[in-house]
Amino acid sequence: MHLSLRSCNLSGQIPIWISNQTNLAFLDLSNNNLEGTLPQWLAQRDLSGLLLSNNKLSGSLPPHLFQSQYLMFHILSNNNLLGLLPDTIGQATEMIILRLSGNNFSGPIPTSISNMLELMLLDLSSNRFSGNKFPVFNPKSSLFFIDLSSNKLSGQVPTTFPLGIKVLVLSQNEFYHVLPQNLSNLNQMEYLDLHSNNIGGEISNFLSQMSSLQILNLRNNSFQGSIPIHLSSLSTLQILDLSCNNLSKTIPHTLGNLSRMIDHHDVSSSILSDFSSQIILFFGIRLTKTVFWLPNKKNLLLHDLEVFWKKLKRGLPNKNLQLYTFLDLSNNQLSGEIPNSLGELKILKSLNLSQNKLSGRIPLSFGGLQSLESLDLSHNNFFGEIPCTLANLFELSYLDLSNNKLEGRIPSGPQMDRMNDPNYYANNSGLCGMQIKVSCEKVPSEPKLKEEKTKKSNSWEIWFSWEMAMIGYPSGFLSTVLVMYVIGYFNITPQPGRRKRRRSPVRHGLFGFLRI
Repeated sequence: MHLSLRSCNLSGQIPIWISNQTNLAFLDLSNNNLEGTLPQWLAQRDLSGLLLSNNKLSGSLPPHLFQSQYLMFHILSNNNLLGLLPDTIGQATEMIILRLSGNNFSGPIPTSISNMLELMLLDLSSNRFSGNKFPVFNPKSSLFFIDLSSNKLSGQVPTTFPLGIKVLVLSQNEFYHVLPQNLSNLNQMEYLDLHSNNIGGEISNFLSQMSSLQILNLRNNSFQGSIPIHLSSLSTLQILDLSCNNLSKTIPHTLGNLSRMIDHHDVSSSILSDFSSQIILFFGIRLTKTVFWLPNKKNLLLHDLEVFWKKLKRGLPNKNLQLYTFLDLSNNQLSGEIPNSLGELKILKSLNLSQNKLSGRIPLSFGGLQSLESLDLSHNNFFGEIPCTLANLFELSYLDLSNNKLEGRIPSGPQMDRMNDPNYYANNSGLCGMQIKVSCEKVPSEPKLKEEKTKKSNSWEIWFSWEMAMIGYPSGFLSTVLVMYVIGYFNITPQPGRRKRRRSPVRHGLFGFLRI
């Protein structure tokens, strides 16, 4: 028998009358206001499915809860449960889904979980689990989704997971060291999220061996060195977030070859698009001989993927992740120019290169980013004019070019005219345009400034020539007359009683022309 009182505004403790339902196999009391501890009589029932998520239950879990050989489906997310997980958890060998996220469980993760060979989904996120020892799963286990995020786990990133793992979320923990080489053995991985840890070293080239990766999130760690050019070989990569690290050198031009960001691909077989359907199909196979009830699809959805979208932290719905393409390299130490090849990423939705040391001009090729909705190039050293090709971005709804050295007219167009927030263009050297209400007539263009400087230079030369002429000719004439007077040329009248002297031939030759 299946009993569902989901979202019925129940309050108080779990109703005692449920204990009288002798044929009860599945119990769904999720999304209510139930309080108190988990009753012992409920823990001792041989249930196949127990849903108590989104309530206010408290206390620890009874050890008998996991000793049932029938329990396959166990969801206690978002309560106030606490304490250690009982060691008996590994006795539930038929468990398929275990979700205990959003509680206050602490201590190490029990290694006996690896005994659940049928387990497909394990979600222990948003608790207080700690330690650096992890279950060693059978390489051929059915487990393909693990979320251990938002805990206090430490040590090196664990790799003791089944080879068929597809989703691994270890973000917001205390992992450090470098990425382990044998992480590349998990080559069926599609979704790897390690953001907000303290993982260092260089981003290893072996990540390119994980050829099925669609999402790689390494944000907010301590990675150094350059961005590996081999990442461009990940043909299925659609979200790449390397922001908030210490990456340096230039942006590889090979990132313009990320084919999933260039053309639309068939995602019908992606775990990110039909994750719930796969589990429900599995349930259908397992339950056909017992009961014809399947879990609510909402209980099987992955957590939203956390990204920074238009400078705000947002959650992308995982059921629609195939619609998003993101490239975020912000808050690093990258330098040099932006490769023109990035303009080839035609279906890219968001590009964030802010808070780096990039320079040069914004590429004209950015006009080819036809699907771009968000572009952030702020806090760099870009100079020159904003390329007019940005007016071709008809999907653009957010633009930040502030804190650069841009100048000239801001391009106009149906979409660019809507980018009229002055903060988008703040702290540049000489921008003008209707978007910031600065007339371009008051800001002379560079050719005009050069022309004015040339005119001023020519007028100065002309003035100088005439000044020299006005000063030079009189000065020269007076100097000549003075010299002639000194040598006695003008003393030509003979004195009385003396004979007229004969002029010197030299003097006659030198100054005879003055007598003409």
